[in-house]
Amino acid sequence: MNKINTGQGIGKVILLLSLPLVMFGCISPKALEHVVVAYDYSATNSLVEQLLVNIARSHNHQPVHFTAISNIAATFDYRFTAGATPPLGGVEGGFALSPVFGASIAENPTISISPIEGEDFTQRLLTPLREAKMTLLLRQGVDIDLLLRLMAGEIRITTNGSEVAYYNRPADKTGYPVFRQIVLHLSRLQDNNQLYVEPLVFDREWTLPLSSLSATDFQTLENHYRIIVDKEKQVYTLQKRTIGHTVITNYDQTTIPNKERLALQAKADRWPPNDILVDIRPDNPGGEYPMHGAFRLRSFHGILNFLGRTIDNEQEYHVDPDPRTGIVAENPVRTMDIIETDSKPPNAKLSVIHEGHHYSIADDEKRSWNQEAFRLLYQLFQMTVTDVPRGVGPSITIAK
Repeated sequence: MNKINTGQGIGKVILLLSLPLVMFGCISPKALEHVVVAYDYSATNSLVEQLLVNIARSHNHQPVHFTAISNIAATFDYRFTAGATPPLGGVEGGFALSPVFGASIAENPTISISPIEGEDFTQRLLTPLREAKMTLLLRQGVDIDLLLRLMAGEIRITTNGSEVAYYNRPADKTGYPVFRQIVLHLSRLQDNNQLYVEPLVFDREWTLPLSSLSATDFQTLENHYRIIVDKEKQVYTLQKRTIGHTVITNYDQTTIPNKERLALQAKADRWPPNDILVDIRPDNPGGEYPMHGAFRLRSFHGILNFLGRTIDNEQEYHVDPDPRTGIVAENPVRTMDIIETDSKPPNAKLSVIHEGHHYSIADDEKRSWNQEAFRLLYQLFQMTVTDVPRGVGPSITIAK
């Protein structure tokens, strides 16, 4: 009679049953990582194509429309089965089992998408962009010439008490070249690290008689104000440090008197919230081309319309820098070079089809002005996100 080694057989069974556990433990995280990256890629690609197709809609004088992915909820079901069975026909001379195991992964995503409409549409697309968004982007190292050519619709320059507007539209044959030359001058200053884009910091002051406040009131004020006491005049001065509007300058604003900073703040207070002050003074770097005024920022809808018009109807053209500016590093003709063709160009980095035509951003360089412009457009759209509730239109939930 053959002797059966039961201990060895049971060990083999345990080993075989543990294999799917080990394999499944390695596979599950990798599968999850792949799916998360796939969702991220799909959401980003969807927005990229929406941006490009809305530029095409603007080019064709059609209304723009965006649909936002408001939520992605995905559940993953990981299952495995394992067992062992004797081989068919039996085994002679020992104990042996054949493993039987399997594994499965089930994905159940729920994706909610909502149209951007109503008040949300007004706030995100129609409301002009604020100076804070421009300042934030400049602090990330964005080229000021690229940023202003996208965001600014005009610059209003004050000369001898009168104000003149120069529009960032090729149709304005007088204003457009001046706008471009001003932006190029600021770009030259930025390239030389001679441009300052900072909020105004100033002190507000109030002078009151000493007899107007009690000792308790005096102690309370000390927590919020700097107090300067003049016993001879029997008055005290309250000072409070305040951060105001952003200003583009060719000087460090902390080097000018507080009175001048207050005057700049008072002027900016009279302008709309989408205006950003520019003050390029003589006797400072770039002062040979002085200017004082404000850039007026567009809405995101205005940016899309501008890009749509420049495809064909209102094409941009080359503008040389002002002779006082000197040599600039980059001066492309178009803010964003979007081409309309009957077929997809071979070097298209991004391309969409709208009404039978291909609208593409074509470029052979890895990092170019054109691709940076589209990346900036994407960032600007993301910066328009608000907490305003969705409109009355129903959201759409897609369950796979």
